[in-house]
Amino acid sequence: MNKITLGIRKGDTVKVLAGKDKSKTGKVLEVLPTARRVVVEGLNIRTRFSRPKKQGEKGQKMELPGAMDISKLMLICPSCGKPTRIGHELHATGNLRKCKKCGKTI
Repeated sequence: MNKITLGIRKGDTVKVLAGKDKSKTGKVLEVLPTARRVVVEGLNIRTRFSRPKKQGEKGQKMELPGAMDISKLMLICPSCGKPTRIGHELHATGNLRKCKKCGKTI
């Protein structure tokens, strides 16, 4: 089975390019590579309702971030602070991600 690489990893800061949260930025919480989707902190908020567990307890309305397609996101380079595409460089230590704007490794 082949390993799927998306270029965006957990902990990266990304900018949303399309949709209701366009031009907002957030931190990546979870990456779902087989579905090509990413969960971003504070973006694409979905409402979930939980039922009461015990007698007399109230149900809750929870707002959780939902997964969004990776094509709607662009990585923000930590060194130059601009939204950028990701380049890959084969190095002795492994495959490194590179910023296409400033050229520094991410």
